[in-house]
Amino acid sequence: MTLRRLSSSAAVAALLTGLCASYAAAGEHPTATAGSKAAARQAAAAPATLDTLSRFFARDGKVSLTAAAPRIQGDAVPVYTLSPEFVAGRAGVSVAKLEYLASTAVSSDGQKASLWTVPQGTTWKVVNIATGDDEARYAAAGASRLPGGTVFQEPQINAWYVQKGATVLPLDEDAVRAVGAKGTTLGAYQKRVQRAYGDKLPGSAYAKSGKAGGYGQTPEEARAQAAAAAPADGGDSALTATSVTAGAGALAALGLGTVALRRRRGGNRA
Repeated sequence: MTLRRLSSSAAVAALLTGLCASYAAAGEHPTATAGSKAAARQAAAAPATLDTLSRFFARDGKVSLTAAAPRIQGDAVPVYTLSPEFVAGRAGVSVAKLEYLASTAVSSDGQKASLWTVPQGTTWKVVNIATGDDEARYAAAGASRLPGGTVFQEPQINAWYVQKGATVLPLDEDAVRAVGAKGTTLGAYQKRVQRAYGDKLPGSAYAKSGKAGGYGQTPEEARAQAAAAAPADGGDSALTATSVTAGAGALAALGLGTVALRRRRGGNRA
């Protein structure tokens, strides 16, 4: 299990003890069926997971360990990320692939965390705990903005989008910078990500140099890359954000390299 959107590596190490195998070790591909969502939520609500959540929420002293009283809120949501095959420019492939299912946990004092779950054998396991509820929030935002579309993340710049047919719409400020406030076409988006990441796919010289898996760029370089790939009329931004350190472990499975810029959204919502 890994934890992202955390500022303390010591807290990460403490919370890992006794929990399940890492995300990278998961050999099964998740599905977004009703049964899978129920199983993922059940794993998130397991007593051992809730115990870990209590320590997670209490790590900075915001709430005591005994008073944290975490609970799982709502259903598990599927989380899709940019597909390497799409980046490679292959015709007819989906823009994103399903990586995991996410459940939202809430503490007694209102803190939120996202639990990433994947299938391992015949069971589902929680493999990552993240501060905030980005996954559930953007799933809801995408369903509202483009019903029936696929909500996905471009983790290299922490941008969230919703895609349906030939339309790709931005769901956060990073996506607005990348494709403009009005969005773009699927074809144009594919050209953009192919230009940005096509030389960093598995098997490339970039990957063989050891930079793939999240270690190839500083946050400043990733921001510059996002700006370079953005349209001239980037549009207005609907969100304010404060930068936080990104954990790269869970991104390694993408095979696309580059660091992800994790951001905490404040009171504003997409």
